[in-house]
Amino acid sequence: MASLAEFRDAIARHAPRDGSFDCRLPGVKLIRCSTPTMPMPVIYEPTVCFVAQGRKRALLGSSVYYYDPSCYLLASVGLPVMGAVIEATAAQPYLSLQIDLDAAVLGELALQYPRPATEHRAPAGLSLNAMTSGLLDATTRLVALLDSPADAEALGPLALREILYRLLTGPDGSVLQAMTRGDSRHGQIARAILWIRANFRGACRIDEVARIAGMSRSSFHAHFKSVTAMSPLEFRTQLRMQEARRLMVSGGLDAADAGHRVGYESPSQFSRDYARLFGVPPATDAQRLRLADA
Repeated sequence: MASLAEFRDAIARHAPRDGSFDCRLPGVKLIRCSTPTMPMPVIYEPTVCFVAQGRKRALLGSSVYYYDPSCYLLASVGLPVMGAVIEATAAQPYLSLQIDLDAAVLGELALQYPRPATEHRAPAGLSLNAMTSGLLDATTRLVALLDSPADAEALGPLALREILYRLLTGPDGSVLQAMTRGDSRHGQIARAILWIRANFRGACRIDEVARIAGMSRSSFHAHFKSVTAMSPLEFRTQLRMQEARRLMVSGGLDAADAGHRVGYESPSQFSRDYARLFGVPPATDAQRLRLADA
């Protein structure tokens, strides 16, 4: 069985400096960070994150998730999250392995290894579970394959399949099973989330989104909040603020233009919503982030 030190050393070999590193294996990414980071908005796509060293915090709505080598984070739908590395030093950097959840492979495994349906309410879109020796062994072998490109090409898909199998048969298995079924509560909410993400600049009429999900208005509200820890309008606001922040920092837009681009007619309402989410007015936040990147 692999040890945590072997997992850490394998990531460190292939992430030799701070940053995010795509691998030869599709959907696999290694991350290294030598200092704590300020909370940053990001969309967590369906993915699983295994930490080999350090600690990270993710904020989804009012829910807070802390993860480190003792547990892994699983995101089953695309969610707007505030993420921050909270434990990292140059001597002991934050090191993690991120794997996209391959829907096709999950679907095959779900058919081969079905679980009884227990879904009464759509499961949370983010969840934490204890790391197991089997997962540690499988993830370590996956990263170690990068030492030999030929082996990675041949054996990488098998190693990824093992990891997905262990997730599917573990505590989060029901969530992953639900991901493969469009008629599950999770699948219905996932459809609504995709629609809101594609249309967040416009009006978010709850009756219309509930119809897309195939639910009544009241049922949709309850299940949407169960998955996202937010109401549909709060979810849309998060998406708007993340995009506005990107437009100001990377695109050089001022606050009024950024607010208008993401769907706000009132600059003052945009500033209030922005400050409520990020703690400071939009112009102040954008200037701070530009200086941090300089």
